[in-house]
Amino acid sequence: MKWSAIRTWDWYQSRPWLCGFNFIPSTAINSTEMWQREAFDLETVDSELGRAQDIGFNSCRVFLQYLVWHDDPNGLTQRIDQFLEAADRHKISTMFCLFDDCAFSGKQPHLGRQDDPIPGVHNSGWTPSPGHERVVDGRIWPRLENFVASIVSHFARDQRILAWDVYNEPGNGGMTGRSLPLLRQAFRWARNGEPEQPLTAAIWDESPEGITKVMLELSDIITFHNYGSLPAVQKQVLNLKSYGRPVVCTEWMARHHGSLFETHLPFFERERIGCYCWGLVNGKTQTHFPWGSSSGAAEPDVWFHDLLHRNGKPYRKKEIAVIREYTESSMNGQR
Repeated sequence: MKWSAIRTWDWYQSRPWLCGFNFIPSTAINSTEMWQREAFDLETVDSELGRAQDIGFNSCRVFLQYLVWHDDPNGLTQRIDQFLEAADRHKISTMFCLFDDCAFSGKQPHLGRQDDPIPGVHNSGWTPSPGHERVVDGRIWPRLENFVASIVSHFARDQRILAWDVYNEPGNGGMTGRSLPLLRQAFRWARNGEPEQPLTAAIWDESPEGITKVMLELSDIITFHNYGSLPAVQKQVLNLKSYGRPVVCTEWMARHHGSLFETHLPFFERERIGCYCWGLVNGKTQTHFPWGSSSGAAEPDVWFHDLLHRNGKPYRKKEIAVIREYTESSMNGQR
């Protein structure tokens, strides 16, 4: 059953202001490479989460991959636990995404060795989960149900998990309304796991109207994506607050679009809007290039996403200073 508004506010107000990041280690090009047994890089995960803690972040959002679970369910569960141990050690909570329609690579997910990054291309290897063909193939939905039910029920009372993001951008990748049936089912399957964490799915700019309506109807907490200017974010927040539930921005920060730490973070902190920027350490996803960048594009003078070089050096020191200022002052109750 969907949480009451009172329960969501009790949950939200018991936690510090959420200031986090979307995380994939710099050594992985997509969620498959992040979680596969042969590629899982716990050393890099631990190191980069440590850098996040040093910056001041207290939460991360992470994508899972159905195919990895289907191939190795026990192994994936163990690796999730290892990830949570590392994040918790660095005082970082985790929001897991179960399904995802985004397909920047133009390809569907596959096991085994993943493609190398295409020089100059933003997110050239990103694939969806479980894959667009599986989204609309009801014959394999029992397997998808087992994935959701087994993961959620196993970690249902795990305090290291902040929330479950049931479906990232349903309808993206050309799926439009075809993802709606699975969206509904995924929420039902996740609820059957009786999690003590809230469920959500984020409103995004191009989501079909029917999908947006269902996400708002089914989500315990209201989440959204907005890579636009501060006035655009303020307008959307005002609208979403009318639903009477906590509001969290689970994707933001695109320098080319005027979505900046120095402009947006003061607003998010003042309004107690949880926020998760896109990217931490620049790596195989190459999200310092803008959306739609061409193969062979020159290194951008202004990074689109990401905060750190692989060696830990900040892209912009002043951004790190802003994050520390607002997270430290929020923690100390000075604002």
